[in-house]
Amino acid sequence: MVPGDCLSENNMSSVTPVEAHWALGRLTWDSVPMAHEPILLWTFIAVVLGGVGVLALLTRYRLWGPLWRDWFCSIDHKKIGIMYMILGIVMLLRGFADAVMMRLQQAMAFGDSMGYLPPHHYDQIFTAHGVIMIFFVAMPLVTGLMNYLVPLQIGARDVAFPFLNNFSFWMTTAGAVLVMVSLFLGEFSTSGWLALSNLGAQNPGVGLDYYIWSLQIAGVGTTLSGINLIVTIIKMRAPGMSLMKMPVFTWTSLCTNALIVASFPVLTAALVLMSLDRYVGTNFFTNDFGGNPMLYVNLIWIWGHPEVYILILPCFGIFSEVVATYSRKRLFGYTSMVYATVVITILSYIVWLHHFFTMGSGASVNAFFGITTMIISIPTGAKIFNWLFTMYKGRIRFELPMMWTVAFMVTFAIGGMTGVLLAVPPADFVLHNSLFLIAHFHNVIIGGVLFGLFAGMNYWFPKAFGYKLDRTWGVRSFWLWVVGFYVAFMPLYVLGLMGVTRRANHFEDTSLQIWFQVAAFGAFLIALGIACFLIQLVVSYLKRDQLRDVTGDPWDGRTLEWATSSPPPDYNFAFTPVVHEIDAWWDMKKHGYQRPLTGFQPIHMPANTAAGVVISALSLVLGFALIWHMWLLAGASFAAMVIAAIVHTFNYQRDFHIPASEVTETENLRTQQLRAAHV
Repeated sequence: MVPGDCLSENNMSSVTPVEAHWALGRLTWDSVPMAHEPILLWTFIAVVLGGVGVLALLTRYRLWGPLWRDWFCSIDHKKIGIMYMILGIVMLLRGFADAVMMRLQQAMAFGDSMGYLPPHHYDQIFTAHGVIMIFFVAMPLVTGLMNYLVPLQIGARDVAFPFLNNFSFWMTTAGAVLVMVSLFLGEFSTSGWLALSNLGAQNPGVGLDYYIWSLQIAGVGTTLSGINLIVTIIKMRAPGMSLMKMPVFTWTSLCTNALIVASFPVLTAALVLMSLDRYVGTNFFTNDFGGNPMLYVNLIWIWGHPEVYILILPCFGIFSEVVATYSRKRLFGYTSMVYATVVITILSYIVWLHHFFTMGSGASVNAFFGITTMIISIPTGAKIFNWLFTMYKGRIRFELPMMWTVAFMVTFAIGGMTGVLLAVPPADFVLHNSLFLIAHFHNVIIGGVLFGLFAGMNYWFPKAFGYKLDRTWGVRSFWLWVVGFYVAFMPLYVLGLMGVTRRANHFEDTSLQIWFQVAAFGAFLIALGIACFLIQLVVSYLKRDQLRDVTGDPWDGRTLEWATSSPPPDYNFAFTPVVHEIDAWWDMKKHGYQRPLTGFQPIHMPANTAAGVVISALSLVLGFALIWHMWLLAGASFAAMVIAAIVHTFNYQRDFHIPASEVTETENLRTQQLRAAHV
């Protein structure tokens, strides 16, 4: 086998240090990989043509003004949530393209055939795939749902710090743009999605610097978003909504954001120390002069393990909302569900060492972390039983979100069992560096996070846009995703048990090839599933009048977001709702709640601002300059960032009032819609 991350001499030659130019730093014509990589050349041409097409459409329909005013500068949590979701879906296409390229390479590269990707290029692809899927697909999709729904579920008009919300989104986007730039200028890291390969003897090229700065910039956005949502949930709940009356999705969001605020600074610190090693010549993580690469491994996993719970906890919240709604029953064991969520949040901090049992900490340390890892599976299992008991004797409607939920329960149970197997140190010693681990990770991330996100998107789409998603294309996407997942990843479990290592771009044993070809076919099915999802969005838009929901409550929901129109007005609620029970909206319907029709007051709202876009764009320039050692540009962009932040502090037009007449008009229109629908 040829391990992908063993860099050969000729690969290193592509990153030999060059004499830095006073303005351009390390940037030269040789830094443009398209000259000698036909795959990149065609990708670049496609991106340029697509970009020109989008710009032409925006100009043709005169959308630049509305796009800038109403979206880019918006501090409405609903619009920011939607923009997060769009970012996640766009980056999913890039991340999945990387996955398809890896699957094709591994299906081809056996014996004398070396496949079509050289090792150096393959290493960049598996690194970019991991970074994009976790940081720029899963995180934006999860954050987008939390941003959109949390204020609506707790009866608030916006988040606690509206400007910070806009700034967080654009910082995340700046990080994503930086990763995309690495495709056409320079190269990306070859060290894996957590930069663990080649530790202590890192590649001197720009790849690892792209990794460091894209994650640092996006990490700032994620951390600030976490702070924002915690304060929102703690301080802005509707009257009567105690912590134990919050919807489960809001609870899981609270725990997720607590994890974000506690863990992302660790990632920041680890990357700062790595930057110092690379830029200043310190020796924190080197092999000599007192450095210790294991310090980095510990730091990155102390962030990395909570990160996977940051992704899965909101999805547990989605499943809780979906199961209760479509079973037409209150969620079974609400209190135990809340406690299970909190226990997972705390335990996720004392399991990180299970990612490197093989480092040689000794039997007692490994035993401790093995046991804590098994313990964390108990509250997770309790949640699955709670969902099953909610469904028991319920009047279940198998709408798309419910189908995704059932598929999740089956798939996640398999992923959970293989996770407990990997928690046994002796078993982990055998399986750790094999494809078994890859299969397990994708089992819980796709079967848990992705299935959850699709359930959430199908469930709340009518709330955000006022019409349901088309069921036919949704069902096609569902079955292609589910079947494709099993076909793509079950062979990897088998290969892992046979001892086939991960991160290899070529194999000598041709008897293994059939397994990789089956896995590649599974990836093709998932690609069709993604295509069906995109078609579903387009078809639903074209059929929006047939799929329209004027009630604001198409599923007979239980929580407060369904009490508003679809889509909700800018102010969310004309009057702040008063909560008496756990499922607040269900309780209000049960007691014959009547919407107030008069007595509307002016509503105080935050005003839009361009500061978030501007400061984030300058951060992007600063990151790019630091990657390429353009010290002049780095200094100028940093100074501009500071100036832009100071200028923003002098902006005193930060709020406005929606006049009572406008609120009355909006609410009267809603009354007419409800009467027309006989609600």
